Amino acid sequence: MKPLSTIAENVKESSTLAMDTLYKKMKADGIDVLGFAAGEPDFPTPDNIKMAGVSAIVNNATKYTPATGILQLKEAICHRLLEDCNVHYEPSQIVVSSGAKHCLYIILRTLIDPGDEVIIPTPAWVSYNEMAQMVGATPVLIPCPEEDHFKLTPEKLEAAITDQTKCILFNNPSNPTGMVYTKEELIVLTDVCVKHDLYIIADEIYYKLLYDGAQITSIASLGEAVKEHTILVNGVSKSYAMTGWRIGYLAADTKVTKVIARYLSHSTGNPSSPAQTASVEALIGTQDTVETMREAFEERRNYMVERMNQMPGISCLKPQGAFYVMMNISKLIGKTMYGQTINNADEFGDLFLKKGLVCIVPCTGFGAPEFLRWSYATSMDNIKRGMDRLEEFLIGAGIE
Repeated sequence: MKPLSTIAENVKESSTLAMDTLYKKMKADGIDVLGFAAGEPDFPTPDNIKMAGVSAIVNNATKYTPATGILQLKEAICHRLLEDCNVHYEPSQIVVSSGAKHCLYIILRTLIDPGDEVIIPTPAWVSYNEMAQMVGATPVLIPCPEEDHFKLTPEKLEAAITDQTKCILFNNPSNPTGMVYTKEELIVLTDVCVKHDLYIIADEIYYKLLYDGAQITSIASLGEAVKEHTILVNGVSKSYAMTGWRIGYLAADTKVTKVIARYLSHSTGNPSSPAQTASVEALIGTQDTVETMREAFEERRNYMVERMNQMPGISCLKPQGAFYVMMNISKLIGKTMYGQTINNADEFGDLFLKKGLVCIVPCTGFGAPEFLRWSYATSMDNIKRGMDRLEEFLIGAGIE
C-alpha cells in the first residue's frame, strides 16, 4: 500500500486526552486513582439548557441548518459578546461550528498557505502547535517564562515576526497557565500585530472564569483597527458545562466569515441542530449558574494553590482565570525519587501516577518541560485527597 500522508503521520496524540484516557482506564480496572487531567467542568449542564435541547428534539429541530449555524444562535452570540465583552458584531460576522477547537482549525485552514508562520506564545495548549503543522504552517514558539508570569512581551513578539508571519494564536485567559492579560498589556501587544498586519486569533474560551475581581478585556474591543485584524474564538463548553454538546463560534470580518462558510459547506456542514438550540438558551438565559460554577472554581483554586505552596520541592503561581494550576518541579530535576532520577515533567508524571495514584498532565507538550498541569475542575473532596497524596508522595521520596 502507498504511504499515508506525512503530515498526518507526524501529528502527535493530545497529551491531555491521553492522560485522561489512561485515568479512565485505570478507574475502570478498579484502581483508586484520582484524575486532574481533563479540562472539563465537573458540573452538569444546567437544567434550563438541557430542557431547551430536549424541546428541540421533541419539536423536530433535528434537520440540517445553514453550515454556519442558525440565525437565532448567531443573534444570541452577538448579544452575549456585546454584553460581556463590549464588542459589537452582526450575525453575518458569526460562524458556529462543532466546538471552539473546530473553529481554530477552520480558521487556520482559511488563513494559512504552506510556509506561513504562526506565532504561538508558550506555555500553550497542546493542540495549537499540532493544528498549525496540520495546515502546513511553521509554528514559531515564543517561550514566556514563569518569572514573566507566563506572559508574552511586545519585545519578544516583535523579535519573532518575519516576512512569513501570518498570524498569532493568543489565548486569554490561558490554558495551561491560568494567567490573564491586563488591558494595558494587550494594547501594546496588539499595536505590534496591527503594525505588522498580522491576524490575531484570539481564543477567549475561558473568559467568564476569572477570579480575584479580574475583568476580561476582549482583544476585539481594543479599537476598530485591532478588531479588523482579530478573529475571536469562543464557545459554550467551559462556561456552561457543555463540553459534549460541541458548539463553538467565531466572530470576524465578513471577508473572513464568507470564506470559512464555504469551507464548512464542503467539510463538516452544520453542527448539531439540537445543540444549537440549547446554546441559544445558554447565551440568552440566566447566567446565575455560570457565577455559581465560577465561585466554586475560585474556592478550589485557593485551596489547591495554598496547599501546593506549602509542600517541599514544588511551587506554583496563583492563576487568575480558567481552571488550571501550573506546578513547578524545577527543584526536583536531577533528584532521585523512589529509585528513579527525575529528568523532566513526563517522568515525574509517570512516577506520580504509578506511586501516588494521581493523574496530572506533564507540560512538555505545552512547551514547559519543568511543569505539570493540575485541573481544579473537580470536586473539593477530590482536590483535598489529591493534595494529600501529593504531599505523601513527596515526603515518601525524601523531598524536604
